[in-house]
Amino acid sequence: MSTTGTPSESQQGKGKLFETDLPARLDRLPWGRFHTLLVFALGITWLLDGLEVTLAGSVSGALKESPVLRLSNADIGLAGGAYITGAVLGALFFGWLTDRLGRRKLFFITLALYISATAATAFSFSLWSFMLFRFLTGMGIGGEYTAINSTIQEFTPARFRGWVDLTINGTFWIGAALGAGGSILLLDPGWVGGDLGWRLCFGIGAVLGLVILLMRLWLPESPRWLLIHGQAEEARVIVEGIEERLRQQGHALSPPTGEKLRLHARDHTPLGEIFDTLFNTYRQRALVGLTLLTAQAFFYNAIFFTYALVLTEFYQVPSASIGWYVLPLALGNFCGPLLLGRLFDVVGRRIMISLTYAVSAVLLSISGYLFEQGVFSVTQQAIAWMVIFFFASAAASSAYLTVAETFPLEIRALAIAVFYAFGTALGGIVGPMLFGELIDSHQRGPVFVGYLIGAALMLLAAIVQAIWGVASERKSLEQVARPLSQASD
Repeated sequence: MSTTGTPSESQQGKGKLFETDLPARLDRLPWGRFHTLLVFALGITWLLDGLEVTLAGSVSGALKESPVLRLSNADIGLAGGAYITGAVLGALFFGWLTDRLGRRKLFFITLALYISATAATAFSFSLWSFMLFRFLTGMGIGGEYTAINSTIQEFTPARFRGWVDLTINGTFWIGAALGAGGSILLLDPGWVGGDLGWRLCFGIGAVLGLVILLMRLWLPESPRWLLIHGQAEEARVIVEGIEERLRQQGHALSPPTGEKLRLHARDHTPLGEIFDTLFNTYRQRALVGLTLLTAQAFFYNAIFFTYALVLTEFYQVPSASIGWYVLPLALGNFCGPLLLGRLFDVVGRRIMISLTYAVSAVLLSISGYLFEQGVFSVTQQAIAWMVIFFFASAAASSAYLTVAETFPLEIRALAIAVFYAFGTALGGIVGPMLFGELIDSHQRGPVFVGYLIGAALMLLAAIVQAIWGVASERKSLEQVARPLSQASD
């Protein structure tokens, strides 16, 4: 790496100018043990979110029966809204800090907040305390999304980025399966049951979080983040360390291709430049990201924060047995990104994202109609959801991939946060509250209308992506979105 600068640039208020080939060196790396460990240590965040969302649904019956809390369907919907609100605000606040202070600092802070809040949920003593702890848990998870997704994007070689990102997002459903399995055991009166059972369920996340905290101790800071903050030497040491470990493992490394980047170091990006970049320079990409995230947020949160209510209200499934119906659902959701993910790198983003969103919309409309007509048995309903979310899970995962890779490095974490926040606030807060009210009508027709709203949003997102989506497959992050600190010459 070479580093150069001139007095005139300093006088113009720009940082030191230097050249670097580190992003190209990261992108040309073969997949190695480092990448696998990175995925496990960071990607497990999605597992935690899946655990939390599933527990919220699986223990809803126990929360209604709790002699201390005695929540109603509407209260459970409000608690779901509190979790999402926390996630929205956490994403915005911690996303801003992630771009300013670094990826590594923040993924420790946000995980610590999550562990503390989910453990506190187990000691809830009233509706307001339960909602407060769920709000703080959501803040931790929302902050995790911004720090984790940006870090994974910046370490993953370009040709693997789509599949890796989708597969990691799919681990949400491993967490869902853990939550379902834990609720089956802990809500069963033969094992624990009662008011203690649901409290122990929330302890699962705290225990997992502590394990993850230890796994992350070895992770380095993102070299790309270090570069734009003028810490080129530290970035070089990290990249050379990764390269050396790969050589020791028997990998032959090809030389990096393309011209070196010429960057101006900066300590932060002003808010004015951030919002001008998001909503002026990249206005079209902003529309695509907002539409994709809003549609999937409504689609998922509306259904999964209330699926237990549908099973208990319309199929008379005992609350202690809800977890059994989550397991096939989790399988379909995990297999979707895993099996379809390669196609997002091979066939391309625009086609695959549009296709998965459109298929999800059509399948939900059909299954919603059959539900409204009373055609489905509870087993058939579970199978229908499993098939729908095989496609919807890949679609939802691709929304996060799109936002994370189509905006410049300097504002990547905050871009994830802004569009996650807007999309989730529009689709994720309204969805659970709306569906809680629709289910309280005790009629299938209003619930079907809710499903149609979700399907319409997914179809709209498919159209927007087909028209304005970015073909970013197999391209470096710097090719997809030019860094703001890159020298104009």
